[in-house]
Amino acid sequence: MSVRDAVVTSEGDRIRWVELPGSDAPRVHLHGLGATAPAYFAEAAAHPLLAGHRTLLVDLLGHGLSDRPQEFDYSLESHADTLAAALTEAGVTGAEVIAHSMGGSVAVVLADRHPELVSRLVLIDANLDPVDPVEGALGSSGIAAWAEAEFVDGGWEEIRDRVGPFWWATMRLTDPTALHRSAVGLTRGTVPTMRELLVRSRIPRTFLYPEADGPLPGENGLREAGVSVVAVADCGHNIMLDAPEAFASLVAAALAA
Repeated sequence: MSVRDAVVTSEGDRIRWVELPGSDAPRVHLHGLGATAPAYFAEAAAHPLLAGHRTLLVDLLGHGLSDRPQEFDYSLESHADTLAAALTEAGVTGAEVIAHSMGGSVAVVLADRHPELVSRLVLIDANLDPVDPVEGALGSSGIAAWAEAEFVDGGWEEIRDRVGPFWWATMRLTDPTALHRSAVGLTRGTVPTMRELLVRSRIPRTFLYPEADGPLPGENGLREAGVSVVAVADCGHNIMLDAPEAFASLVAAALAA
């Protein structure tokens, strides 16, 4: 296991990742908003059902181990393009991308903009549609409801106090500007939307979501487009942490399909 990096902007900013050695198709794990890939995916990547491949646990710009440029816009497209630069520098092509929440949105955009880098997608409760910012809400919509200057100048402290110690354990490693701009980019989405990009893709695609959330909005349309949609029992949004054995089994099956 090693920590590696790549310069991904003209200003010299670096994306960093924890890499596990292995063979066959490389695997890339992407975290959600205010998270970090090593913390969320280390157990899954080392699971006997998934171990053995070259595996990159990547922290997007502004998050975790990676640099925190203040001039970067942190849109989904910019996250995808800088991730593409890091993967290219790492010699990765045709990766199996396993991505959670916002990371899933970035992965969908990556696959559309840089198709040579992605051979299949496993999305974990990813954001597929734009949403309206909602003052007082948790998650990206609540963060995006703040004006950037107000969020950076103390608003993040309110978020800290409301999200609880688990999410804050990694959110505190995220630059406040990066956190806000990433939330804004996620709620704004893309044109076409992430859902539309996923539907028109022709690579193997799997979407995991918590069964407790009820039917997945737009599930029939995803299935008709060839996306494998799987409800996972006894878990919340962080499926890989809440149900690690089921998660490893389902991801292994998705990657073998």
